[in-house]
Amino acid sequence: MTTERGDSPKPRRRREAALIALMAVQLLCSAFFISDVITDTMEAGSISAHLDLEMLANLGLIAGIVVEGLVLRAMLAREARSAQALSVARGALATLMQQRFEAWGLTPSEADVAGFTIKGCTIAEVAALRGSSEATVKTHLNAVYRKAAVSGRGQLVSLFIEDLLAGPIEGGAVGG
Repeated sequence: MTTERGDSPKPRRRREAALIALMAVQLLCSAFFISDVITDTMEAGSISAHLDLEMLANLGLIAGIVVEGLVLRAMLAREARSAQALSVARGALATLMQQRFEAWGLTPSEADVAGFTIKGCTIAEVAALRGSSEATVKTHLNAVYRKAAVSGRGQLVSLFIEDLLAGPIEGGAVGG
């Protein structure tokens, strides 16, 4: 599984852990500085402008940590929603392709070639993946284009993009 940027979950988790560790270090530093201000205040017997400034800086550090945590949580939630939406879109495309291929009456070989073509493979790549000749792939592609009533790869792909962009997919059913 990868994210839209191509990151695998393991490095992403490491970054999250590193950010959380950084926030923990900031929190420890803040606790140290606050205890230092309290100790200095007790030793001096009164609060000075310098100690007020130190306390204000510490409160700013704590506020920064809180904001960092909230932003991190929001970013992680947004990333999870994006990953879920991408997964739904991938599943929707696969479902849509299967439904269209069945409606067009594609043979298993034609459906295989059409799937590779929609994914962006060249004729030579499809031939290599299927262990067949380029002429066979071209024959299958011509049959796919004829059955789909399109003139080429661009129109074939646009059929699927238009269906995916037409609106939400409800209950796994895709328009045809």
